[in-house]
Amino acid sequence: MNQKQMDLGWGLVFGIVFGFLLQKSWVTHYDVILGQLLLRDFTVLKVMLSAVIVGMYGIHWLQRQGRAKLSPRSGSWGKNAIGGLIFGFGFAISGYCPGTIAGAIGNGYLDAVVGGLTGILLGSALLAAVYPRIKDTWLKMGTFPQVTLPQLFKVGEWMVIVPLSLLLVLVLVLLEMAGL
Repeated sequence: MNQKQMDLGWGLVFGIVFGFLLQKSWVTHYDVILGQLLLRDFTVLKVMLSAVIVGMYGIHWLQRQGRAKLSPRSGSWGKNAIGGLIFGFGFAISGYCPGTIAGAIGNGYLDAVVGGLTGILLGSALLAAVYPRIKDTWLKMGTFPQVTLPQLFKVGEWMVIVPLSLLLVLVLVLLEMAGL
């Protein structure tokens, strides 16, 4: 087995573990997602913030090992607005995001297969249909550069990772203390 195959294998293992943790934290359940959308149950936010913290350290550890390379892409406010609208509409209609749809399908939830997967396919088809007409107009509005936060602030990576992870841990602690 070569290094690339081993890396893909580890990616599969970590993907399965992440999916298992999503399922065990109940964020693949409609009621938990609805509670998050209604700002009554912050389980989804807590799981995602925890994943961001682990991901920040993990990706930079992999980068130091020479096994990953950060390749930021340029973005724009137009891309974020259109993507956010499509994502938000699908999320509001189905009650699932792409990650939780995969977990819910794994749990055997028919609504995730019928509604969620159908929504992903329809949303993808909609974007593919309108993309040629909006790629040089709406999607270029408010363009920002291909930089990471450390590059943007002209500091070392750890000058962003450590304070940001401490801030996210503080948010998690405050959510727990508030009983959310």
